[in-house]
Amino acid sequence: MLTNPQGSIIGWEKNVLSNPDYSYFNSKEWLELIIESYNYKNISIIKNESESSFEYFPLVEINSFITGKRAACLPFSDYCEPLFTNQTAFDNCFNKLLEQGEKAKWKYLEIKGGAKFLCLHEPATIDYGHLLYLNSDEQKLFASLSSNTKRNIKKALTENLKIEISSSKKAMEDYYMLNLITRKRHGLPPQPFKFFKNLFDMIINTGKGKICLASYDNKIIAGAVYLHFGKKVLYKYGASDLSFQNLRANNLVMWEAIRHYAALGYEEFYFGKTEPENDGLRRFKNGWNTVEYEIKTYRYDFRKKDFVKLITKTHGEHNKYFAALPIPVLKAIGKIAYRHIG
Repeated sequence: MLTNPQGSIIGWEKNVLSNPDYSYFNSKEWLELIIESYNYKNISIIKNESESSFEYFPLVEINSFITGKRAACLPFSDYCEPLFTNQTAFDNCFNKLLEQGEKAKWKYLEIKGGAKFLCLHEPATIDYGHLLYLNSDEQKLFASLSSNTKRNIKKALTENLKIEISSSKKAMEDYYMLNLITRKRHGLPPQPFKFFKNLFDMIINTGKGKICLASYDNKIIAGAVYLHFGKKVLYKYGASDLSFQNLRANNLVMWEAIRHYAALGYEEFYFGKTEPENDGLRRFKNGWNTVEYEIKTYRYDFRKKDFVKLITKTHGEHNKYFAALPIPVLKAIGKIAYRHIG
C-alpha cells in the first residue's frame, strides 16, 4: 500500500488529479502493481500537505544481481511525470535523490518524464505519444478519423465480429492467451503470468480498467487492455491473431473502446508510447485524429555524474531467436527476466 504520513489517500489522490500532468502511471494502483509483481522497493517521495505545495515523485529501487542497482520512475511505464508545483520544489527533491543515489550506489536514476523540469538536459531517449480528445458526440468522433481508419472500421463491422468490453476474470485469461501469441510473433518473451493476475486483481477487478475483446466464429482474435484514472484513459496493451488481420478487428476494438469511454464522460484517450522506428504503429495511432507529442526519458548516470543519451535497439537478431522458441520456453524466460530489466 502507498504510504502517506502527511495526508489521507483520498486527499493524496485529489491532489494528484489536480495536476494537469497526471496520468494512470501516477495512480497508487499502478505503483502497487509494479511493486507486488516484481518485488521492487518503494522509495517514492510524497508531500501532501496541500494542493499548492503538493509533491509526488513515484519511484522504485531495483536491485538486480544481473543488471545492477538503480532507481526508476517508473519501470514498465510508458511515461510517468514527477508531479511538482514549481521548478524549485523539483530541484530540491532531485538533489536529495542524487545524494541518496550516491549513498545507495545506484548505477543510474531514470525518469520517464520530467521534461518541463529537466529541459536544460539532454534526454536519454525520445519517443512519441498520441492523445485523442474525446467528444461525447459519436458522429463527430467518427468524422474526425482518417479515411483509412474509417474504412477499416466499416470493413470490420461487416465481418460479423463480436465485441465484448468486460472486467471479468475470463476476459483477462482470454487476453493473456492472445498476448502469448503476439509476443512470440514479435520475438519477445511475455510478461509473467503473475503480472497479469495482479493486473486483474488490483486494477481491472477494482473498477480501474477494462478489457475489450473481438471474436470471430467464437474465437478470440484481437484484444486490448485499457486503464482509466480521473478523466483520462490509457490504451496499455494490445494483442491479435495475425491470421485474421484482414478482418481489421484491431480497428474495431479501438473504436468500441473509444465510444465506450466517450459515452461515460472521459475527456482524454492516450494511445501509449511509440518508438520512433515503429512507423506502422505511429501511422495507426495518427489515424485516430490524435495529437502527437514527444515523450522524453532522462537518465542520470552516477558514474559519469551527468545525464546520458541512450542508443536503443529494440529489434534485432534476438527477436528472431525468441520468435523461434516455443511459448512455454518464452514464458519461462519472461518469468525470470522481467524483474531484472525493469
